[in-house]
Amino acid sequence: MAVFAAIADAGSLSAAGRALGVPLATVSRKLADLEAHLGTRLITRSTRKLVLTDAGRDYLLACRQILEQVDEAERVASGAYAQVAGQLVLAAPIVFGRLHVLPVAAAFLEAHPEVDIQLRLGDRNVNLIEEHVDLALRIGALPDSNLVAIPVGAVRRVVCASPAYLARHGTPHSLDDLASHRCISFDGLEAADAWTFADTAGQKRRVPVCSRLVVSTADAAIDAALLGLGLTRVLSYQVAAALHAGTLQRVLVDQEPPAVPASLIYPGQGRLPMKTRAFIDAAVGPLRERLAVLDTAGAPGPAQPAAAARRRRPVRH
Repeated sequence: MAVFAAIADAGSLSAAGRALGVPLATVSRKLADLEAHLGTRLITRSTRKLVLTDAGRDYLLACRQILEQVDEAERVASGAYAQVAGQLVLAAPIVFGRLHVLPVAAAFLEAHPEVDIQLRLGDRNVNLIEEHVDLALRIGALPDSNLVAIPVGAVRRVVCASPAYLARHGTPHSLDDLASHRCISFDGLEAADAWTFADTAGQKRRVPVCSRLVVSTADAAIDAALLGLGLTRVLSYQVAAALHAGTLQRVLVDQEPPAVPASLIYPGQGRLPMKTRAFIDAAVGPLRERLAVLDTAGAPGPAQPAAAARRRRPVRH
């Protein structure tokens, strides 16, 4: 069942083998054995991709429920609810994870020698249940789901440039001023020909920009801005160090869209393992303090008081 679910998730036998750390021949044999045992075909193979049959789709849903029950039984048997021990799987955005989750995780490992951490950094939203992730740092509004969310702060999209660039080309004071400026676009966040802003009422406005440089990572956009190539727009935590150092300056603060929440999320079903609860208890305070500092980086914008943040309770989404 686990091999079949991995094939469905990965989209191919070879990718499933890599994810599971087993040879392709083993994956192929286990799928064939499963289909022979059930007496039906679960996957239709073509030259380009694998497609679940109707029976395969129904069986996959049952497999996920059964595998989760097996995991739960193993957690109970191994004492996961009685002691802070075992492997903790965390997920976070790449830059935020490296800058903020990793230091918190390192301190947690020092305090809990019986816990090992697997930190998965990536800029896509993982499915916690299907990908067996214990806890994730999620940035953005959360849809209704069976996840529990603990707010740890907020993140903003900010426009910034180097002092040298602003000295040469002037400081923009309105969104219309962007048309006369050189811009650096991060295509993971914005389109190259227009940046989207939103007011407090949620009304969106696409502002045309001239992108002299388009890059595929936030780090490259920030480095280009540090070189004085133009204005760039990234997330507040990605540029906080440069803003604090004064090597970049935040502009158009009054036109920034409302901040989006940052939350620690975890599945809401069943009991919470001790390792997960211990990490939440250890991480929430430091993450809230870090994000409270980021919210004021480089500008006199309002910050969420840490004390008020601590009074917030977990929200089920």
